[in-house]
Amino acid sequence: MNKINIIIADDHELFRNGLKELLLKHDDIHVVDCVANGEEFLDVINNNEHIDIALLDITMPKMDGFEVLDQIKSLNSKIKPVIISMHDDGIYIAKCAKNGAYSYLLKNTDQDELIKVVRIVHKGKKYFSPKISEKMINYMSEQTISQNILSKKESEVLELISVGLTNKEIASKLFVSKRTIETHRANILKKLDVKNTAELIKKATKLKLI
Repeated sequence: MNKINIIIADDHELFRNGLKELLLKHDDIHVVDCVANGEEFLDVINNNEHIDIALLDITMPKMDGFEVLDQIKSLNSKIKPVIISMHDDGIYIAKCAKNGAYSYLLKNTDQDELIKVVRIVHKGKKYFSPKISEKMINYMSEQTISQNILSKKESEVLELISVGLTNKEIASKLFVSKRTIETHRANILKKLDVKNTAELIKKATKLKLI
């Protein structure tokens, strides 16, 4: 029987060891290695071409799960990434799905669901539970609506406002006049129906514009 070769990447030792013990209860699964960050993950896959599935956390030191997904894609690796995360926000799910994740599981997923997903993904199929799919679709719907509120230039200005730049600093960065930035800022405030920068940041964050 050909076993499903898995690598686990998670910075919490207790979690990854528990996950390993759980997986090893199944005869068709072999855990090749467990690593604590993205850099260690790359070291392992560069020296092992027989890994089928990567169970990845998103928040890891040195190189996070998003960066690992990008690396897997750029390497044209045959590894199928499955995200296991504590984050259930639609933005995380959508970003991972867009970057090549075959599935997205929460850390409180029961073991039967986990094993089912591993076996489905090993067959080359993607799997997102109804609950996870709903969160992703809701986020993407909101994002589509939000993206149509501001022009491309206004979105660019908003991004720079959100990191604390002044009108003068933004103007310098975008090679336009300070008056132009003031006009963009006024239009953004009007479109989002807010009165000041604090309200702007709060509303833009809620709408996932930043």
